[in-house]
Amino acid sequence: MTFHRYGTAAPALLAAYGIVRLSGDAEGPGAAWTTGHLLLLGSLALFVPVVRGLRRRHLHPAATAAAAVALTGLAAGIVQAVIDLVVGFRAADRGGMDALFLAVKAHPAVTPAVYTVGPLLFYVGLLALLMTAAIRRPVKRAGGWLAPLLVLLGAVAMALSLDLLVVSAGCYWLALMSSPGKSPESSWRWLLPAARTGRRTA
Repeated sequence: MTFHRYGTAAPALLAAYGIVRLSGDAEGPGAAWTTGHLLLLGSLALFVPVVRGLRRRHLHPAATAAAAVALTGLAAGIVQAVIDLVVGFRAADRGGMDALFLAVKAHPAVTPAVYTVGPLLFYVGLLALLMTAAIRRPVKRAGGWLAPLLVLLGAVAMALSLDLLVVSAGCYWLALMSSPGKSPESSWRWLLPAARTGRRTA
């Protein structure tokens, strides 16, 4: 898969997770909980090559550090999704899930590492990656600073309410599609076949 395909598939699965959450039956164990968290797990896994692709576009120590932060956050999010899936499989009802979550979070450092601080590192790292791209490869069109602004908007929307996951996913997709790359053709213009090479197709 190419960067743009990963960059489309990851937000798409996140949006699908958001839609499942809005179904109204995703707060307890069952098909909706399992389906939603499998979609979330798939989305987080697909963001790994997205982060690596952004880092390869901008071979700079700042981009490498930002990618490491983002990948750490993705690892925390993946662990959280796996825990949520296991809890959903083991519990018979919401009360049982709450008891299992309390047992998991009773272990030292689990809450900050997996549920609070850890997952946030993905958004911090992704924002830093796109800011590095905007600083090192300034562009005059819609890319450049639009990409980090969209990531920030998506993160704020998600922080306000998980019911806005679809909005957040859309922001992340637009950010990835507008992020400046090694050449002008690597941004919005990839949507136009003739713009891939910048030459006429006689």
